Amino acid sequence: MRADDDIDAELDLRHRAFGPMGEADRAYWRGEVLGCIEGGRQFGVWDGPDLLGAARYYDMRQYWHGRAVPMAGVGGVKVAPEARGRGVGRALMTELLAEMSGRGYPLSVLYPATARLYRSLGWELAGGHYQADVPARSLGGLLPPDRQATPAEPGGHGDGGERGVRRAGLDDAKAVIEVLGAVHAAARDCGAATMDVASVRRWLAGNGLFAYLAQDGFLAYGWHGQTDKAIRVEILQAGSAATARQLWGIVASHASVTQTIHAAVGPADPITWLTTEPDVAVRNAHGWMLRVLDPVAAITGRGFAAGTSARVMLRLADPGLPDNAGLYTLTVGDGAGSLDRAGTPGRADPVLTLGPRGFAALYAGVPLATLRVAGLVSGGDPGTDAALGAVFAASPYLLYYF
Repeated sequence: MRADDDIDAELDLRHRAFGPMGEADRAYWRGEVLGCIEGGRQFGVWDGPDLLGAARYYDMRQYWHGRAVPMAGVGGVKVAPEARGRGVGRALMTELLAEMSGRGYPLSVLYPATARLYRSLGWELAGGHYQADVPARSLGGLLPPDRQATPAEPGGHGDGGERGVRRAGLDDAKAVIEVLGAVHAAARDCGAATMDVASVRRWLAGNGLFAYLAQDGFLAYGWHGQTDKAIRVEILQAGSAATARQLWGIVASHASVTQTIHAAVGPADPITWLTTEPDVAVRNAHGWMLRVLDPVAAITGRGFAAGTSARVMLRLADPGLPDNAGLYTLTVGDGAGSLDRAGTPGRADPVLTLGPRGFAALYAGVPLATLRVAGLVSGGDPGTDAALGAVFAASPYLLYYF
């Protein structure tokens, strides 16, 4: 879509596909769409003056064992009710797939309303968007650490003791991205992602969002619900015990006026080990799908499980992106990997064959036994399965829901 296209047509389509929005949400949505148009990341299917379908993608970076890989986060996929069943969605996503690949993104992620179309184009379920439901009373007194940090450790007195926490605004967007990236890298997170500066600026400027920044942590939250008020923590990431307690302490300050905290977290977020009682409920609220757009760049950019190694021949098929198809040698060691075009394998070389769905699931750490039973891989042998299971091991999650 172009800047001179009818943005109100996109808004009308959004209302018909997902329901109406309030005035504040419409203003935020308009800025988001215009930003994607400016970046050439908003797409539409038109029949004359009528907008039949639309989608966009966000410029993101996704962390895999602490290493950032460029990622296109697909969102806002919708088709007009009267145009459904006519191939509009397939045409839209096929074009989007080619564009994202052509612009050099190794990976793409989306949250599916329905999976059939996306699976047919090579996306596969890969990770979760987890939510922790925390009784506010549990934050009233967080458990103290078993010992105090030493001066050389994060949060120790050698770096100033407790790290200063301050309010963050839209001009802090770059710093927010850098802090989150450093936390994800140090924790060797898998699946966690950061967005581009313009998107983070719009988000920080949003009504109802309260944000706090520390040297090694970031918190963003707001009120959730109109009657039974709750707190919605959109992000709380910390690189040290001291910062985690400071940021959760800010959230806990609302305990007298709310009963529940809903927080976007990873599946092993420290909050479960910070509260005095085991009453934090963590659940996978939304599953997301992964698509590998450039297998060589995706493997080269990815981090791998420490202390593991592998050398395996892979045969990749990819009808949607045929240039990706072929025989490769995957080599992993010292936490890094490479994927190189290979010649004809010898008789003794076990070759594992995957399509785009199987390769996406393997990349995200889905066990080989699961992929075999699902019919997403063939060939190889127990040795290749064990090696690949070890190097790709991951429990991926996303904090953003888009």
